[in-house]
Amino acid sequence: MARKLFGTDGIRGRTNAGAMTAATAMRVGQAAGRHFVRGGHRHRVVIGKDTRLSGYMMESALVAGFTSVGIDVIMTGPLPTPAIALLTREMRADLGVMISASHNLFADNGIKLFGPDGFKLSDAAEAEIERLMETDIPLVPAERIGRARRIEDARGRYIHAVKQSVAAEIRFDGLKVVVDCAHGAAYQVAPSAIWELGAEVVTLGVSPNGTNINDGVGSTAITALQAKVVEEGADIGIALDGDADRLIVVDEKGRAVDGDQIMALIATRMHEKGALTGGGVVATVMSNLGLERYLAAQGLTLERTKVGDRYVLERMKEGGFNVGGEQSGHMILLDHGTTGDGTVAALRVLASLVRSGKPASELLHVFEPVPQLLRNVRYDSGTPLEDNNVKAVIAAAEAELEGKGRLVIRPSGTEPVIRVMAEGDDQAQVEQVVDAICEAVHAAV
Repeated sequence: MARKLFGTDGIRGRTNAGAMTAATAMRVGQAAGRHFVRGGHRHRVVIGKDTRLSGYMMESALVAGFTSVGIDVIMTGPLPTPAIALLTREMRADLGVMISASHNLFADNGIKLFGPDGFKLSDAAEAEIERLMETDIPLVPAERIGRARRIEDARGRYIHAVKQSVAAEIRFDGLKVVVDCAHGAAYQVAPSAIWELGAEVVTLGVSPNGTNINDGVGSTAITALQAKVVEEGADIGIALDGDADRLIVVDEKGRAVDGDQIMALIATRMHEKGALTGGGVVATVMSNLGLERYLAAQGLTLERTKVGDRYVLERMKEGGFNVGGEQSGHMILLDHGTTGDGTVAALRVLASLVRSGKPASELLHVFEPVPQLLRNVRYDSGTPLEDNNVKAVIAAAEAELEGKGRLVIRPSGTEPVIRVMAEGDDQAQVEQVVDAICEAVHAAV
């Protein structure tokens, strides 16, 4: 059965519109609860959320759904997505749920599901949950209804866990770090973890009010962070997104460092220590050709997947890789977690800064990226990529770039846009092919 609700990263959409309603959340709870009932033990689910106003509504609906089919619920309050994956395993829960729309603005929300192993669910499992949502799910008798409780020490557990990703002898004393939490899920835990390791911390985006998540702050809006780093004379800036599974870095000069550069840094360090497994790194089709060339020069491979950290993770598990991620900032370090974790990746970057003694501007720009241009074309309906003129323009662009660059065109898995990306050694040529494709798509919608 094909999935209708689940995209590349769970279910996501505008709240109180379309699929993202309390009614849908309750049905997800009932169906997922039913799917994960295995054996005669008392079953439990861990539910976390980010700081969106709608999180209260979605949390309550999920609790109702799970408890109605006999699942006990543990609520953590606002915590990063990787913290929920961690706690699901630690607490021997049967599944975990994160309520978040990641880097989207507050009006959107989403539901991400984790299995008992802390990994995101497979396409097949999500399809089965969707199938169950369309059936008459039996409710348990009154005496078997699940219980719900909040735990107060979840933040401390996560902070302790992420600090273990850094060697015991490493201290951040002397570092001044600006930490931008996007008014999101990590607004307490990320600054605390970095401060506890000795850094002087300046914060941005740590005053959530329910509607300001990702609004002018965070990994998708780094202008404020860039200005703050320069203003404060900080050594480095750290930007997370709303659910803190992404990381973008800013050096002391205010220049951005994306996920490709972060992967290159971490993989190089691990390769030098003999700790890198799989013979390289897993990334998506969006990662820069410069990363691929850099890794090849080190005798390492870059394996590419479809866009979405779930697909990166699947390939990592299949091939025995322990480093992977996305240019957008998802960093998956399987030695330390089961999903992308912006805070863990940030700590690894800071540890490298301490070890090297170099300024961030020297350490973090590991390779020279080739010119790359990404543009989004929004559409209201239809399938613009099926238009004959669009197909013809794309074919011409592919022929022009053959042997000199790459072209990636795909519909987003989370919003109604076509993403058009081209890269190559000739900046003018890259701009020309992207412009031509975007114009053709515009004409088709």
